[in-house]
Amino acid sequence: MPYDTLEEQPFTETVTPAACSNHLRAVGDALYVIGGKWKLRVIIALGHGHKRFNELQRAIEGISARVLSNELKELELNGFITRTVHTQTPVVVEYTLTPYSATLKNVMGALAEWGYMHREKIINGK
Repeated sequence: MPYDTLEEQPFTETVTPAACSNHLRAVGDALYVIGGKWKLRVIIALGHGHKRFNELQRAIEGISARVLSNELKELELNGFITRTVHTQTPVVVEYTLTPYSATLKNVMGALAEWGYMHREKIINGK
């Protein structure tokens, strides 16, 4: 639906080109780190406690082992999870959230809220 007036349009705050560029870069950085289909799902699954690889794969419906492995590596690289290897027999590897992952709480809450609203709009046409 097109907007009739400038006041109705989202993101109408006047900003300098440099501020706009900085904002776009920040959003791009955030999407690079947590974007995609699986990263936030992995974080949510780990929010219920530490898990081993197979437990995570069962908890996240539809994720392949290769994709999960890559997502875990990227989340560890960005400081959201830790990987702990217990050198017993058999070797056990556990994944846990770091305190830094808590910085995503407001982001995930806002995404969930928007997701509920959007689903309602699509299903009910409102």
